[in-house]
Order: sequence, then structure tokens, then C-alpha cells
Amino acid sequence: MLFACWSVKGGSGTTVVAASLALLFARSSPNGVLLLDAAGDLPGVLGLDHGERPGLADWLVIADADAAALARLEIDAAPGLRLVPWRAGLGPPGDVTPGGVAAGGLDRLLLTLAAEPRPVVVDCGSTGGPLAYTLAGAASLSLLVLRPCYLGLRRALAAPVRPSGVVLVTEPGRSLTKADVEDALGVPVRAEVPWSDGVARAVDAGLLAGRLPRQLIRSLGQAA
Repeated sequence: MLFACWSVKGGSGTTVVAASLALLFARSSPNGVLLLDAAGDLPGVLGLDHGERPGLADWLVIADADAAALARLEIDAAPGLRLVPWRAGLGPPGDVTPGGVAAGGLDRLLLTLAAEPRPVVVDCGSTGGPLAYTLAGAASLSLLVLRPCYLGLRRALAAPVRPSGVVLVTEPGRSLTKADVEDALGVPVRAEVPWSDGVARAVDAGLLAGRLPRQLIRSLGQAA
């Protein structure tokens, strides 16, 4: 099963949602969970320092890279959770184009993930581009992470991928509601996550993996 979290606007909370979903899955999955970083920020959110070691970006540019090579890129992120990072020092994943990877690299990645026995959660980020949209379009569950923002809704309607559902990050004072988002996009809101300074503090302190805030557990439990 492939679960993709993506957005159309920066600052929506996509990386936090992806990391939290993976941590929730890891609590119940007997085989563990694989978390794939296609946005570049997961090690920071999880409080990890992976240095300059290779990651998904390197795998994509090697023509004969296979599932075993991808597995060698994994690092421990939490009990039952393994992470394939992007790679420190490289440009944003949104800059990756089909011409910037080995021939058939995106298709090879999808085939590798389809054969993966563990649930796979991907942080596609908010930069768009072929890599993010390919993963979001092929996912078993494609989750658009969105704040109730008119500009975000406009961008979501123009996106080349239609999500399976929405994770709505709610904020005080917004006029758009869950019903407005569902009517506009024609897909269900699978979870509502209230913005919280407690969640922000946990992320800033690198504590998300060790002490997942109860608010995220309650809000994302249904989607997970």
C-alpha cells in the first residue's frame, strides 16, 4: 500500500502529516513501515541527523538501481519505522524532472514501491513537479494536505492530480469550512487537524518521533 501526502502550497503541514501518519502506522503494522522523503525535510521533522549520506535523489539517477539498493538507503527513524531520506545538500525535489533522472527512473520507483511488503508513506511536499505528482497519482491513498485557504483551493483545483481525500489543517478565523472544501474538490475530508502551537513546539524540538502529540493521534487516527 502506497500512501502519498502532498500539497499545492508551502506551509500547509504536509511533512508533519506524513511523518505522523507513518508513526501511527508503525504502531500497528507487523512488518513495520517505510517512510519515503520526496520533499527533503523529514529528517529534520523527526529529529534525525543523516549527514551527507546518499538518499532517494541518488537512487533516481542510477540507471540500474534496484530494490536492494533502495533498502540500503534506509535509516532507523523510530520503532518499526524506516526512512529513506532525500539527501542533504541537493536542490529541492521539485526541480527533479524526467530528464534529471535515469531513463525510466520514475516508473522503476513505482514498481519497486508496489512490490514493497511494508506500508509505504511518502512525503511529496508542496513543490509539485513530476516526482511529486507521479507518486501522488499512483498512490493507493492520495492525501492532499490543505489549509482552508481560497488560494490553496484554487491551486488544488488546477493540480494535475485528483486526491483520494483531504487532510484539512484548520485555523481560527478562516471562513472556509470542511463542507466548502468537499464541495469545491469533490472528495472527502478524511481528517481535520487543528493548528496547534504544541505540535509546532514538538517539531521544533525534534520530539515528534518520540512523543507524538495526542492531538495528532486523535485527528489523524481515522485517516490512518
